[in-house]
Amino acid sequence: MNIYDQIKHDIAQEYYQNNYSNDGQRFVAWYLRNIYGLNTAIAKSCITDGAGDKQIDAVYINEQEQTIYIVQGKFVQKGKLDSKPLMEIHSAWLQLKDPQHLQENANDALAGKVNAISQCLDEGYDICFELITNSELSKQAQKDLEIYRREFEDCDTLNASLKVLDINSLNTLYNEFLNKRSNINHDFTLEQGRYMEVNVSGKKAVIAVISLRECLNIPGIQDGSLFRKNVRQSLGKGLKVNKEIADSLRNNPREFFFLNNGITAICSSINIHDGVMSAKDMSVVNGCQSLTTIFNNGESLRNSEGGYIVFRFYEIAENEKADMISTSTNTQNRVSARDLCSNDKHVLAIKRDYEHCYTDGQFITKRGETHEAGKNPLHIIDLGILGKLLLSWYLQKPTGVNDETKIFGKESFKQLFHRQYTPEKIQALNEIYMAILKVWETKDNPLEFNDTLFARKKRALFFHVFAVSALFCVVNKSQDNTIPPPDIALTLMKDGGILDEVVQVSGDCVNEACMSAADEAKEKDEIFDILKWLKSASAITAVRSEIRKAFRPHKQDDTIADLKEKLKMSKRDFEPVHIGS
Repeated sequence: MNIYDQIKHDIAQEYYQNNYSNDGQRFVAWYLRNIYGLNTAIAKSCITDGAGDKQIDAVYINEQEQTIYIVQGKFVQKGKLDSKPLMEIHSAWLQLKDPQHLQENANDALAGKVNAISQCLDEGYDICFELITNSELSKQAQKDLEIYRREFEDCDTLNASLKVLDINSLNTLYNEFLNKRSNINHDFTLEQGRYMEVNVSGKKAVIAVISLRECLNIPGIQDGSLFRKNVRQSLGKGLKVNKEIADSLRNNPREFFFLNNGITAICSSINIHDGVMSAKDMSVVNGCQSLTTIFNNGESLRNSEGGYIVFRFYEIAENEKADMISTSTNTQNRVSARDLCSNDKHVLAIKRDYEHCYTDGQFITKRGETHEAGKNPLHIIDLGILGKLLLSWYLQKPTGVNDETKIFGKESFKQLFHRQYTPEKIQALNEIYMAILKVWETKDNPLEFNDTLFARKKRALFFHVFAVSALFCVVNKSQDNTIPPPDIALTLMKDGGILDEVVQVSGDCVNEACMSAADEAKEKDEIFDILKWLKSASAITAVRSEIRKAFRPHKQDDTIADLKEKLKMSKRDFEPVHIGS
């Protein structure tokens, strides 16, 4: 039975007929069950198709891959697909840039998923749009596909990948789901002294250093069939790690061997004879992003010499063991800029001083480090959070809190951390942050933040931190490029009993700045892009402007007048914004 007949046969079954109203929905549900392996309940919960679906038929969030899949299905009776489905996906992509507007106009099934999508994007999840069809794209649609792909991948505000899974791709993926092997065989040319054959636990393995040019000849990279047992396929040129791999390949191919973790492949058999290794039924289970990026930079690599990558080939016959290897090799997290800074001497000095001052406290420097039993929750701070606080308060740049390079990049890290912070300053920032976090984490939104802003709380709350520091600057008419020391600021707020009032007033100013920007976009008949706004310098300027408005003499009520009096600080206490080594 061919794949088209298989799909028709399957969706005629009782489950699909009883749970979905048309063949389009049934086709998407079939895809979720037979390609992603979801159970019946989860597959049904992913479906958003119907009136008000905004060209989004299903949303599947894969926590393990940290990827959001937006699925559009086209089940057709005959003929090839034109560009219309791609235009619909483009429309869905545009609408996701304004999640509040999308949620307000979507059907119930989709509206319920918009918040989850926004939260996952804030946490750094990738987003992949998939067009699935039991047909094929027309020639014009194939050309348009490349145009849309570039637009998705090059966008700064909603970077995404776009894949089309036609009838041939579905056939390959369905066979993989049934644990049928794709017949990918390849002969590798091995260089003397650059490979090693070993036997571990009765299994043959070959460790080989393979030239980058040799990688260009491996079949199954372009159509993805080589990665049938990998936990995910290529996520596109726009993925940050793939951009970094491409930069290394183009600028320093000779050093690529030392900069890349390499490739893991499983095979049904491996045989070496006269410097040639024959790999049968090969599947790459780790290294998909590396190999696809190598393939996409093939023209520059064909003319270069000396570039290599390490391969680990395992001769594995059992499907269960192969699946275990695929899962295990892909659950290792990439070392981030923050990880590399966790043992820096300046960070360790802050940790030593803080924990010496607050003996019941803990300064967490490494990802995955847990809270020690018996420590005071009020005296626990994380290096990642501290970096965002320093960026927002000391550098007045809350726009960069979701970009690790703005905090832990070489120059940024030097500017932020190559100075001594007293434990009191660190703890003051921590307490101000916790007071602000409390209002953002409360589900009933006590400060009545704009819904779009509230949905982006992981970014927006650091604008709130910045606003507190800016409020002190406005009240005390400090010089430009100076900021209040957080320990003195916190003492004034606590002694005056006005910490909650300051949090509310500064939060109101952030909210007003956001709503003004949204109104301005509406007047111009433009879509307000909250993410773009939170990354812009204009947002910082707007928040400062709203604070100045709130403290204008002729507009002050009793609360503002009281705050102004209790927040007075000596201008000599203010510190410079730009702090260096």
